[in-house]
Amino acid sequence: MLILASQSQARKSLLLGAGFSFDTVAADIDERAVESAAQLGGADAAGVAVVLAEAKARNVAATRPSATVIAADQTLALDDTLLHKPASLAEARQQLWALRGRTHLLHAGVALAVSGQVVWSAVETAELTLREFSEAECDAVLAAEGDAALGSVGGYRLEGPSIRLFESLRGDYFTILGLPLLPLLGALRQYAADAFDKRSK
Repeated sequence: MLILASQSQARKSLLLGAGFSFDTVAADIDERAVESAAQLGGADAAGVAVVLAEAKARNVAATRPSATVIAADQTLALDDTLLHKPASLAEARQQLWALRGRTHLLHAGVALAVSGQVVWSAVETAELTLREFSEAECDAVLAAEGDAALGSVGGYRLEGPSIRLFESLRGDYFTILGLPLLPLLGALRQYAADAFDKRSK
């Protein structure tokens, strides 16, 4: 059995697009506590993304040890500041305005658990730059996004109207959507080849 330890629609779509059949189970962890512990241990933003992905994989694998579990998480670093999913559209607007005209790094961590143990993890990074948009443009994009903007770190979705606020992107598109797909496929072939026999028909 293949399990995606996430309720992210983008991650679901990527796995479905790759032809996999899987169940989804949300991990039950305190993300901020895990993040704080990782930072106290010296982890940078990329390292925090990996630690979070591994924690989610272990959490779900603990209750389903016979399953192959895929878990992922993202961190957004604006200089030395980590941004998180906004709690409201007003907070999303604040985050977008802080990112306006600046370049930030989006780190996507991914982990694979087999037989109850994390056997592999990795992180990929993308560099994104927002243009100098106006307040009216920002408000129009958030109105078009609605609550969907609250499901993504930074308050934007590149697969949605938010793309209108961007000037440039450098990095793997799968990474930007939150699931470094090519490294993951390699890990599945190495550690869980049977998962490829359970692809959707």
